[in-house]
Amino acid sequence: MIRLLIADDHEMVRQGLQLMFEAAPDVEVVATAASGEEAVDLAVALQPDVVLMDLHMPGIGGMGALRLLRQRGSTARVLVLTGIAGDQEALAAISAGAAGYVLKQVPVAQLQVAIRAVAAGQAYLDPAVTGTVLSFARQGFKEVGGPWHLSRRELEVLGLISEGLSNREIADRLFLSEQTVRSHVKTTLRKMGKKHRLDAVLAALQVGLIDGTQSGSESPDFPLSGEGNPPPRGRPGPRRPSHTGAQPLT
Repeated sequence: MIRLLIADDHEMVRQGLQLMFEAAPDVEVVATAASGEEAVDLAVALQPDVVLMDLHMPGIGGMGALRLLRQRGSTARVLVLTGIAGDQEALAAISAGAAGYVLKQVPVAQLQVAIRAVAAGQAYLDPAVTGTVLSFARQGFKEVGGPWHLSRRELEVLGLISEGLSNREIADRLFLSEQTVRSHVKTTLRKMGKKHRLDAVLAALQVGLIDGTQSGSESPDFPLSGEGNPPPRGRPGPRRPSHTGAQPLT
């Protein structure tokens, strides 16, 4: 059974939501609140599983209640239910600790799905704000250098490697010495635990750290040498003898 606290400053909204969820067999409405402060007090006292929270309420409002809930040690997961599809508000709510963000215009069935998802420990975003939040998350992911914590310069070099540029070409593009580029490549491979430049590029593409939309040639696949230079390309190797047994006609 999902124990639900409803927080909204409009009495008709509170009553409508309460009636709607009372008809659900797996949801119990434990209380309703008309302000952010009342929502925090009830959440701390009753320990509901989910708080369905409006952002625009008297007093500290939903955003202040989100922060205060964490400060007071509440383990309730908060699903924001608001009538405003503002990108900044959605980002601020998620940053403050909301587990989900839903607009009041959603169908009843979708709101019920959101409640169950949040109660199960999942995140839930209204499609109207999903793109913005994901874009922000990807940007933040890039700013910390992905799971390997690459520096901005290392990310820049890795992106140019994905275009198929050599160390010398990267140095010319970034106005660096070739030795500096070699050093960045070595450090990048060490951080990522890769021996080959192509493996590093593929790993970065898989997690979305670089976008892979550059129009350059395919990145070369070769191990990093001590100097960070690729081996000579286009040099033919030794010819292997034919084992077919056939002899050329003379």
